[in-house]
Amino acid sequence: MTFPKRFATVSAALLSLFGPVVAQAADKVVVGDIDDMSGLYADVNGPRAVEGIKMAIADFGGSALGQPIEFLTVDHQNKPDIGASKFREWADTKGLTMLLGGSNTGVSLAMAPVAKEKKIPFFAIGAAGASLTGKDCNASMVHYGYDTTALANGTAKTILEQGGKSWFFITADYAFGTQLQQAATKVVEAGGGKVLGAVRAPLSTSDFSSHLLQAQGSGAQVVGLANAGADFSNSLKAAHEFGLTNTMKPAALLAFITDIHAIGLETAQGLYLTAGWYWDLNDKSRAFGKRFFDKTGAMPTYNQAAYYSATMTYLNAVKAAGATDADKVMDELRKTKVDDMFTSDGVIRPDGLLQHSMFVMQVKTPAESKGPWDYYKLVKTMSGEEAYGSLADSTCPLVKK
Repeated sequence: MTFPKRFATVSAALLSLFGPVVAQAADKVVVGDIDDMSGLYADVNGPRAVEGIKMAIADFGGSALGQPIEFLTVDHQNKPDIGASKFREWADTKGLTMLLGGSNTGVSLAMAPVAKEKKIPFFAIGAAGASLTGKDCNASMVHYGYDTTALANGTAKTILEQGGKSWFFITADYAFGTQLQQAATKVVEAGGGKVLGAVRAPLSTSDFSSHLLQAQGSGAQVVGLANAGADFSNSLKAAHEFGLTNTMKPAALLAFITDIHAIGLETAQGLYLTAGWYWDLNDKSRAFGKRFFDKTGAMPTYNQAAYYSATMTYLNAVKAAGATDADKVMDELRKTKVDDMFTSDGVIRPDGLLQHSMFVMQVKTPAESKGPWDYYKLVKTMSGEEAYGSLADSTCPLVKK
């Protein structure tokens, strides 16, 4: 036998032996979560969001395309460079096929180009900036849960309609705060109101006294808290302690049930807020809330519920596509209606936004609450388009006009 023939025979044997293994490796599902695990957003997303992901993987059966599903997680420490570099590392060395997380708009904006470059679906959850599926959109992005547009169309519009015409903002000093203040300002001014001023506060501000004094000095009727997580909780508690809430109405532009739990109903009662989900909305949400509570000791935030839903939605798309190929999976995602414990009317638009119903809530008084975690009463249900706006108005370059 000549060398070329012997080489061909050996090559054929090796291909026969290792070919299926290579094919399986290419289709292995590897889910990653790059998130705030220890900072100001850790209670909102964080370790309990990880539990939501694990629940979804277990409920799916623990495997996909014939192999066990792998799960990776890391703390981005609210640093965009860490988020982007870890995403790229996992894409290059770990076979990552889908990423969850962000929790911080600045970090998500840094990771979005990596999703585009590596063609890996990135589900941004907890990062509110609407630009993620607006001018900063790309074909591998999915914005899941809520955004700054929906928050403003819920909370700011509700308070405006109740007579809160003049506003002063205390704003988180990065992309999220900027976009939330802009969205709320647009709603306020469109409704005939005025913005009398704003002050920016760095992430993890420990003392809000100077910011609150500026708000008080503005003479505005409403102090719009364009922040989130521990910053929201601390600014609202400080406003209450200063007596500011006796003369100005606080607007919780982004608040979560964990914030209300930490603050207490005595301080938080009467607040209006916009939520993407609440554990006591219906039978499906209550069942999931109980399962989650049994595992974590806390009811899920709507972000943490969204992590479960997004993971399951992705895994079902992989199953339908029969592959992890990003183009095939994204095609499946865009033609699938999301009907689960998180939403019954979710659709992933061409710009990557999960459009679904949103809810304006009011925090109960201590007398109205039946016990821990019974904190909200439903004021209004907004349709997906009412909350997020029309697809025709999207600034995403992927949307055909």
